[in-house]
Amino acid sequence: MSGQFTMNIAWLLLLMVFFNGFASHGATTNISTRPEEVNVGAMLALNTIVGKVAKVAIEAAVEDVNSDPSVLNGTKMRVTMQNSNYSGFLGIIEALRFMEKDTVAIIGPQNTVTAHAVSHIANELQTPLLSFAVTDPALSSLQFPYFVRTTQNDLFQMAAIADMVEHYEWSEVIAIYVDDDLGRNGIAALGDLLAEKRSKISYKAPLVLDPTRNNITDVLIKVSLTESRIIVLHVYPGWGPEVLSVANYLGMMGTGFVWIATHWLSSYIDSTIPLPMSTLDNMQGVLTLRMYTPDTEQKRKFVSRWSNLTSGNQIGLNAFGLYAYDSVWLLAHALDAFFDQGGNISFSNDSRLTQMPRGDLNLEYLNIFDGGSLLLRNIFGVNMTGTTGSFKYTPDRDLIRPAYEIINVIGTGVRRIGYWSNHSGLSVKPPETFYTTPPNRSSPNQSLYSVIWPGETAQKPRGWVFPNNGKHLKIAVPNRASFREFVSYTRSNDIPTGYCIDVFTAALSLLPYAIPYKFFPIGDGKRNPSGTDLVHTIQTGEYDAVVGDIVITTNRTRMADFTQPYIESGLVVVAPVKTTLNSNPWAFLRPFNKMMWAVTAAFFLIVGTVVWILEHRLNDEFRGPPRRQLVTILWFSFSTWFFAHRENTVSTLGRLVLIIWLFVVLIINSSYTASLTSILTVQKLSSSIKGIETLLENKDPIGYQQGSFARYYLIEELHIDSSRLVPLVMPEDYVRALKAGPHKEGGVAAVIDERAYMELFLSSRCDFSIVGQEFTKTGWGFAFPRDSPLSVDLSTALLKLSDNGDLQRIHDKWLLRSPCTLQGAKLEVDRLELRSFSALFIICGGACLVALIIYFSMMCYQFTKRYTDSLSSSGSSTSRRLQTFLTFVDEKEEVQSRSKRRSMEKMSNRSAGEDDSSNSSKRRHIDQYSCASRSFEDSNNA
Repeated sequence: MSGQFTMNIAWLLLLMVFFNGFASHGATTNISTRPEEVNVGAMLALNTIVGKVAKVAIEAAVEDVNSDPSVLNGTKMRVTMQNSNYSGFLGIIEALRFMEKDTVAIIGPQNTVTAHAVSHIANELQTPLLSFAVTDPALSSLQFPYFVRTTQNDLFQMAAIADMVEHYEWSEVIAIYVDDDLGRNGIAALGDLLAEKRSKISYKAPLVLDPTRNNITDVLIKVSLTESRIIVLHVYPGWGPEVLSVANYLGMMGTGFVWIATHWLSSYIDSTIPLPMSTLDNMQGVLTLRMYTPDTEQKRKFVSRWSNLTSGNQIGLNAFGLYAYDSVWLLAHALDAFFDQGGNISFSNDSRLTQMPRGDLNLEYLNIFDGGSLLLRNIFGVNMTGTTGSFKYTPDRDLIRPAYEIINVIGTGVRRIGYWSNHSGLSVKPPETFYTTPPNRSSPNQSLYSVIWPGETAQKPRGWVFPNNGKHLKIAVPNRASFREFVSYTRSNDIPTGYCIDVFTAALSLLPYAIPYKFFPIGDGKRNPSGTDLVHTIQTGEYDAVVGDIVITTNRTRMADFTQPYIESGLVVVAPVKTTLNSNPWAFLRPFNKMMWAVTAAFFLIVGTVVWILEHRLNDEFRGPPRRQLVTILWFSFSTWFFAHRENTVSTLGRLVLIIWLFVVLIINSSYTASLTSILTVQKLSSSIKGIETLLENKDPIGYQQGSFARYYLIEELHIDSSRLVPLVMPEDYVRALKAGPHKEGGVAAVIDERAYMELFLSSRCDFSIVGQEFTKTGWGFAFPRDSPLSVDLSTALLKLSDNGDLQRIHDKWLLRSPCTLQGAKLEVDRLELRSFSALFIICGGACLVALIIYFSMMCYQFTKRYTDSLSSSGSSTSRRLQTFLTFVDEKEEVQSRSKRRSMEKMSNRSAGEDDSSNSSKRRHIDQYSCASRSFEDSNNA
């Protein structure tokens, strides 16, 4: 930008040499309020499509303004047009020519480079520039306060493209752009917006301002050699179609490519009448943006007049023409407000220039518009409805409600597939339908109609291919020393083999495109290379991928992207084991751990006590002297273990509690029996190491595989001292160290390694076994550079391998081994723990609690009903009331006793085969039993 500014100043100084005689005014010019006419300049590139359309639109707008006395109250607007011809140098000349005519504002310029150059003059002379075609976002900065953009900012157009890239789930794009302020600043904005959505511009291809076909061809050939197929074309409409023509010639408009053109293409299509079929053929499947203008009454009237305005010239109206028309009306409304506020059209010399030594440049004749700042404020304060809809500025000096139509070029014309607005994002509905609702840019609400892509396909392109630049994918492969079933190299063959290699090649065969690649062994074959060091070679750019037994860890994902794991793994503890039968005389206690025994015993007592409370008033078997009742509780409780309790339960609540408890006892008894049977009869593999917990508690040496991430995990995560860790390479080293034990030099108490290695190691070594649980959950994957699409495509291919069974077949080919010969032996199982039965105990405890609450509620109700009057009249104390209540609870409930006698009588009457005399005898016996029972109860109460 500083280089451009220097060039602009150089142009200005060069022009001043020829400026002698340009200025025709003295030191100060003052025109009274509401003059007969105001001078306005217009800088256009009349040899371009946009310039031709803008010329007609501006002339029509000036005529409409001057014919409407309500706008300027009789003041006429006189617009002088000059052709800058897309030249910054000529733009400065035309701007200075306007200054000699007391110009209050300039409509234009049309070109970004010219706008940058002229904006410096406008700032000094305080003359507003109203540009209907310059979309460069850099011109919205505070550096150019007198630049007024009367069209949409490119920042919003690039936001629309970024949303489209995100919507179609692409991650990289290529930018082809004109190498000037418009192209560079627009693409810079696109890069920032893509970065916010975790995408990027992978390749930038600038084109010179007026490229030849050879220039375009050279650039497009370089683009075709890259991997991305999403191309954003940000150029000028004058030669933009030539880029598409060359792309079609080179085969870059076929299946797999995506072309997104900025609004230059929609302007070209709208204004070129008729559009040649050869040109349309070069655009098939291209997406482009068109600045959205709602269907207002002003727009309908202007569109209906357009054919008459362009009689003799076959040129269509485009969005820039509408903004050019509204720019004139914007200035008219601002001038009207300017005059209403007492503004005068007056000019004065720049004191800084008059103080300079006189010379041939005649700088003292450059006049400053005294009312420029007031007019500028009125311009930004206008609120009107024009042909482009609501015309009003935001505090950032952009037009409100920026929106675009998204156009798909198909067949002989175009088809709108949706809209984009800064309020609602992508939608198939017009933006104004969302302005009354809060903004909602969430992904489920973003939608577009289907697209016919280049190659006449409706299937969304993947967005990338492997670059066709003759280079091979450089793949680093570990040259392992041990466990070569996973990856191995031989001297006679440079191609690696093994489980990991077969998985990789099988996944590659499922990709819809070919990938040239070459393997490079890393390591000397005597020591296992570090997986972290291998992944680091991707970050440094030394290799393009790593294939092998690479564990996916958090630290490594910061350096590269990984595919989905193709094998699950995790760290396990391997220790020596010995085969034994359990001959411990206390083996019957082993099925349960201590906590389980304690809780079970406690629940026996709790349930027995609860049943006694519920049955005490009703059931004679739960009454008697305190010693007898205590024995009854203990006997009843523990006899339920064997379902040998002889006491009957009478109350409903007692029976409910007992049924639930017997179910719990059934489950516990069955589990105990099964576990004890296993302990006493099955051959065991016992080890002094029970898992990682044992190793954390003691200080014994621990073995690990050299080169494995296990060392990092044990030190950094488990905080094990590095002096305890012993590196091991070959499986034979594992055997030697484990057999030596922790008390001999070079020996270890256990080895910690990944399950995939250990399962292969233990398949033929029965003296060792995995003890405890796997204490990490990881997997192996293939590593690629960050944001590489290969990682995504290979992940999909790995899923297909898993679904069709090929992944398992490859596993069986390399890793399936005969099991250990000690059949029937298994590692000593853990005891049954309380958590396995916690739900049962909670249910049983809850039932006991509910039953007690119901029981005591009933007791309180009966006690209150029976003793309320007597206790109130006697004025008993609290202790007396409590003693009376306990006595009441301990009393035998007679109603229930008679109910029990009737039940016993009915049971006796149902006895078959007895004669009447026998029945009478039994009834006398029952009566005697009842009398004895009442006598016994009376004695107890006494």
